[in-house]
Amino acid sequence: MEKLFETIPNFSEGRDQAKIEEILGAFRGRSGVKLIDHEADPDHNRLVVTAVGGAGPLKDAVLAAVGAAVRLIDMRVHQGQHPRMGAVDVIPFVPVKNARMAEAVQVSREVAREVAETYDIPVFLYEESAGDPARKNLADIRKGQFEGMVEKLKTPGWKPDFGKPVPHPTAGVVAIGARMPLVAFNVNLATDSMEVAEAMAKAVRHLSGGLRFCKAIGVELKERGIVQVSMNMTDFTRTPLHRALELIRAEAKRYGVSIVGSEIVGVVPMAALVDVAAYYMGLEHFGIDQVLEQRLME
Repeated sequence: MEKLFETIPNFSEGRDQAKIEEILGAFRGRSGVKLIDHEADPDHNRLVVTAVGGAGPLKDAVLAAVGAAVRLIDMRVHQGQHPRMGAVDVIPFVPVKNARMAEAVQVSREVAREVAETYDIPVFLYEESAGDPARKNLADIRKGQFEGMVEKLKTPGWKPDFGKPVPHPTAGVVAIGARMPLVAFNVNLATDSMEVAEAMAKAVRHLSGGLRFCKAIGVELKERGIVQVSMNMTDFTRTPLHRALELIRAEAKRYGVSIVGSEIVGVVPMAALVDVAAYYMGLEHFGIDQVLEQRLME
């Protein structure tokens, strides 16, 4: 049986279409790899790519994309709303068909070694690939961002898993690892106040007492004149999307702020949306096995 893996690399470029297309070219037209989705956000100044394939072809595509990013992106001049520490900020691998997590971990470590050796970029392993439990959380690794990595890599306990303890001068540092499916879920607020956005993020994220499987930050969407609560739902089966949305809605009432809308970045497991539909429609005993497309795929 064919084993398939998903990768969702995040690149620090969301504005220059020519650069974006060159990075995407590493995934397009490549045998054994399917480019499923890509989303470039100018406010975040970030490109999120989703691709699926076998281990070998997918590794080759990722390495080619990293090479393009190193050549095209200069982190010394990069500005954006989303935290970042490198031209390629993070490269997760997810087992999606006939593959085990241990195999995704092996793929991630092979890619990490080659990225460090080929492009001279320090690599931290995170989530299931992390050898040190203190490095499982991406936010802890990214803390300090690109500008603080020179000093961070000198700090005891922050030697990279692969590569020298010196950031690449223009491409910075990258985190690579294996994880379960994650949903990038954002809620847009009808205000331009970053104070409100940050308060909402604090209310919802686990680290500050919020929902267990939710990471969140406040983000300014300058082009729209509003702010956003940008979230990563790390286990939607235990913290569903609607729970995060309703908590933000309740907290926002304190500030007299309404929700403009919400968005999902990249692709999302069908089960996550089934949960949302069941909640808002009050469906009893409803499950993914009642979705026609799911039965057809089976």
